[in-house]
Amino acid sequence: MAGPFADKEIVLGVTGSIAAYKACEIASRLVEGGARVTAVLTKNAQQFVGPASFEAITGRRTITGMFERLETPEIEHISLARRANLFLIAPATANSIAKAAHGIADDWLSTTLLATRAPVLFAPAMNTHMYQHAATQANIQTLKARGCYFVGPGSGALACGEIGEGRLIDPPAILEAANILLCEKKDLAGKKVLITSGATHEPLDPVRFIGNRSSGKMGRMLALEALRRGASVTVVSGPAHVPLPYDAAVINVKTAQEMLEAVKERFAEADIFIAAAAVADYRIDNPAEEKHKRNGEALTLSLTPNPDIAAYAGIQKRPGQITVGFAAETHDLIAYAEEKLAKKNLDMIVANQVGGENCAFGSDTAWAWLLTPGNPPEQLHLIAKEELTGRIFDAVAALL
Repeated sequence: MAGPFADKEIVLGVTGSIAAYKACEIASRLVEGGARVTAVLTKNAQQFVGPASFEAITGRRTITGMFERLETPEIEHISLARRANLFLIAPATANSIAKAAHGIADDWLSTTLLATRAPVLFAPAMNTHMYQHAATQANIQTLKARGCYFVGPGSGALACGEIGEGRLIDPPAILEAANILLCEKKDLAGKKVLITSGATHEPLDPVRFIGNRSSGKMGRMLALEALRRGASVTVVSGPAHVPLPYDAAVINVKTAQEMLEAVKERFAEADIFIAAAAVADYRIDNPAEEKHKRNGEALTLSLTPNPDIAAYAGIQKRPGQITVGFAAETHDLIAYAEEKLAKKNLDMIVANQVGGENCAFGSDTAWAWLLTPGNPPEQLHLIAKEELTGRIFDAVAALL
């Protein structure tokens, strides 16, 4: 399967922040994803990182000055501005943002930003007071109004010793934002997608719970694919092992009941609902308020059925609203999935094999089938979850 940046031409602008060293990781991940990357280092950036590092990573000459002698004329700034699919400025200092906002063109990067018609993505990195300053905020709003995009900054301890907004957001979030911008298929533009994700934890006492092995990877990839296709995305997430996409709105819950209440609050406004969470079927009747102590005797638990969130969606859905469920089974997968599809009044169900060698829980792959009412199951065999999410949303778009 091709990487997320396959055959894309990306200009990586690196400006004079102490976070410039992180641009090496960003460049490496872009290249790993299939991109052709040209790194551009401003004069100030070269005080923190050198061109040789980027040349080793990208296999291309790094641009360091406006009037340097270039061995290859095709990286002249107007030519590259025309063929670039994305300009990514990471890290972007207050100075570089100000120059872009006011059309100042005094070096290679700022000049080329005026010439390009490609999407421009800024990842700010600066002192928290510089970021919060009215001038910086006005410059950011000016650029957003012109169609530029921003990811971050993050919050935390800064190099100057202060704590607050201004940190370069982690590279995975930057790469996700680039991935979203570069996706040409925007068939979900204007749609609202609501997804449940992760596991649920049903408390036995203050320190123990009943749960399952769901990692949240499927929910994360569904959210990212929906964002790539132009949707606004909300994820109601139980405990998970992976972070959700930066651009998704996230509501964190623990129990099935909490997940249901969060879904109820947001279901009516969703165009597409996907129940990808692995919700515990049962909860403890009366969780203990204090930790159970081992006394050598058997412990008997009384369990009560949890609410069925996918079934709630099937009952409540309005005309034109799409509901998608998941069936995770150890045996008789298709039979159980067809039963759930009909019983829960869903528009589609994704059947996953769990248990054994090809278990979907915690894996990057899934043995999957897609089922829709009145149609034979579509077998996808063992498929990467990233590819599976694309197939799911292709089917959803067709239903819409």
